[in-house]
Amino acid sequence: MLRAASNRPAGKSKLLKPSREKYNFYAFHQVIFMLKKLLLTILAVIVIFEEWLWDILTVTGHWLSRVLHLARFDEQLSKASPPMALLAFLIPLIVVMPLNLLALFQLTHGRVMQGILLEIAAKLLATLLVARVFRLVRPALLTFNWFAKLYTTIISLLRWAHDLIRDSAVYRLSLVMKAAVKARLTVVVQYFGL
Repeated sequence: MLRAASNRPAGKSKLLKPSREKYNFYAFHQVIFMLKKLLLTILAVIVIFEEWLWDILTVTGHWLSRVLHLARFDEQLSKASPPMALLAFLIPLIVVMPLNLLALFQLTHGRVMQGILLEIAAKLLATLLVARVFRLVRPALLTFNWFAKLYTTIISLLRWAHDLIRDSAVYRLSLVMKAAVKARLTVVVQYFGL
């Protein structure tokens, strides 16, 4: 069995040049690696934003409760029955819905900046109200099996996201920035007696 002579000069091996398939495989893995880094960075930014927003809105909710003398209302809400707690939890979402619709109306009629600002304000208001009410009615809401499962799933997803990004440079930098901002805000709050 004789093989046909190749046009390759003697001594040149096929192994010296990477094949096109190997190059494509390497390039594909490089792209996947870069996409993974990009997605982890985006996830880190989202988690950081969620943490900061939740902290700020929780403090704002406490402050508003104190200023508006809502201690008695908060106490009654924390003792609400599970169906009443669910209703109290849904009310902030229902209250903010018209603002969302108005923002959508603004966007569809060419007033993009007004629509975006209104949507941001609506989301902040909804998050403030939902965070405040949820803190008070969480024990009653967790008596619903479906809600307990949903809550457990969301908490486990948040833990998973935190575990993914905890060692990233973006997250470590945000923790340093968060501590610095918190220290400055503490000084401002103490100065103005808030």
